[in-house]
Amino acid sequence: MIVGLEGKIDKKEPTLLHVNVSGLIYEVSVSVNCSAKIIEEKIKLFITHIIREDSQSLYGFLDNNEKKLFDTVIKINGVGPKVALAICSTFTPGSFSQIVSSNDVSMLKRVPGIGPKGASRILVELSGFIIDDPDSEDSGMATAHFDASLALESLGFKRDVISKVLKTCTSGDTSTLVREALKKLQK
Repeated sequence: MIVGLEGKIDKKEPTLLHVNVSGLIYEVSVSVNCSAKIIEEKIKLFITHIIREDSQSLYGFLDNNEKKLFDTVIKINGVGPKVALAICSTFTPGSFSQIVSSNDVSMLKRVPGIGPKGASRILVELSGFIIDDPDSEDSGMATAHFDASLALESLGFKRDVISKVLKTCTSGDTSTLVREALKKLQK
């Protein structure tokens, strides 16, 4: 599994890069936002490697939050890598997080390939989606809340219930946050 690439750009298009890593050239799909940020020839990318029975594809990101957004969105039923990349091209991770928190269907419909039903489904699936802001002192707390939310969801709790309970929790790290939330969910 390829999780990162560091090398020299041989070819750059708006949504495609050819990255030369010690003589081996990889084709990497990127968002328009990511492509616009690339100004140097040397590059280091976070990679999502998707293996299907008929293809292997690499999706690259300069920003770990954009990778997190992509990885989260492709898990939604009916959303593939092309639509996930279109979301990353249309919105920054922070603006997408605001769209999800405000439940703004009309903004999400602006993404090519997403209609009203798809937008509604994505917003329901992603309620409670949080992006880490590296400038924010609460970024560790946001990560802990996101990880705790995933852990509680894997235990069978509903996403909306988890979101309400986590807002009332005060713990700072994931494990104590999960324990505190479980105590409140059992009442």
